Amino acid sequence: MKKKNIIYIVLVLIVALVIAFIIFNNKKGKINEDDNTKLNGTSKILVVYYSAQSHTENVALKIAENLDADVFEVRPTNIYTSSDLDWTNSNSRVSKEHDDTSLRDVELVNYKVNNWDNYDTIIIGYPIWWGIAAWPMNTFVKNNDFTNKTVIPFCTSSSSSIGESDKLLKEMTTGGTWLEGKRFSSNPSSSDIKNFTDKVKNNN
Repeated sequence: MKKKNIIYIVLVLIVALVIAFIIFNNKKGKINEDDNTKLNGTSKILVVYYSAQSHTENVALKIAENLDADVFEVRPTNIYTSSDLDWTNSNSRVSKEHDDTSLRDVELVNYKVNNWDNYDTIIIGYPIWWGIAAWPMNTFVKNNDFTNKTVIPFCTSSSSSIGESDKLLKEMTTGGTWLEGKRFSSNPSSSDIKNFTDKVKNNN
């Protein structure tokens, strides 16, 4: 084989590898619209979150970044609008759902995580509504088996504590070792989040 042909083949292989690398990195770190999953590699840690007003999402993504974890976003089929979330209005959606627990069975776009069995640690994040976890998270935990997994809840709230929210979620689930939950303010500092993720690392 001529030297010129060998050089050509090598160049083609290099170009193909570069293209494959670019495609992989474009997918990495982005939400998969089919299953709501954001993949950061081959992590054994999954951060699951529901966020109504971006506060929980911001914390969840920082946690995932610190831990190089994968992310799954819990999305209601019928998204909550700002008027839906107006708890001061007795006729708003959340107020009606608060008053009538039968309305809290919130349908999700998806609650099944691809490769769920591959994760050892599940970090679950949610805002606090009336002292408990925002109920879209209920649908997720009820429909997944946490056997042989370590579960670490966290919440975001401007004033409320985590209260019994983590314990109530645990009661809805099957299996799992649930650790004490963590409450973050609506806009926590990077050091607060790092302290939390450092503890998670020590548990793994």
